[in-house]
Amino acid sequence: MKFWTSIVLAMALGVSAQGQVFKKTEHKSLLDSDPDVVYMDQTLTQPLELTVEKEAPVFSDKDGKVRLGYLKTEQKVKLEAMTGKVYKVRGQGTRDGIAGWVGPWAFSSKDPQFVEHLKKLYDRQLEVRKLIAARELAVGMTLDEVGQSRGKPTKTQIRKTGGGQSGRWEYIEYQEVPNYQTYREPSTGQMVRRLVSVTQVEKGKTAVEFENGVVTAIEESEDHKGGNVRIIVPPVVYGW
Repeated sequence: MKFWTSIVLAMALGVSAQGQVFKKTEHKSLLDSDPDVVYMDQTLTQPLELTVEKEAPVFSDKDGKVRLGYLKTEQKVKLEAMTGKVYKVRGQGTRDGIAGWVGPWAFSSKDPQFVEHLKKLYDRQLEVRKLIAARELAVGMTLDEVGQSRGKPTKTQIRKTGGGQSGRWEYIEYQEVPNYQTYREPSTGQMVRRLVSVTQVEKGKTAVEFENGVVTAIEESEDHKGGNVRIIVPPVVYGW
């Protein structure tokens, strides 16, 4: 539990416990991605490297249909993207530089469970992408992800302590209510109704509570009928 908590808090602040920095991604870039691919430059600000343990074929496509060449062993390569089964890397081929898709079996890492952990990261990012596309929120999202989904909050409240930072974001929805006035037209004597002003009335409110950059609770006003609050795995990145 302590390990998970330290990693979650670190990612929420923009850097992992091992020094891996996380990038704040624009909403548009997430939605423009291949739906089956998570791109690391949209997730991390520093490159993630893996060690090539076995000479491996490199393919131009994630389905492994067109082979480009082979990766040389005993080198570090940059992880550029991933699916649930293969990685897109950039490194040195047997002849020259090469970039393409390679199976995880070819690599090693300081983290012996890096394949399982990257798969968890992949699954989480796909779920977050869907939430953002639908402008939905979930417990376990980061504030950056909340901002991508809903934009700038209407109100913010921050509390800083020795143990970190907590607070509350509020998203208030308004509706415009027209105000009319009825008067008698002097020239015709007829009663006329005219618009004199428009009042903004609160329609609904969503409050997001967070600790150290991770959403811990979501409160919606009675006007919202979105059902149960969704929960996703908090952002976890392991040391590799």
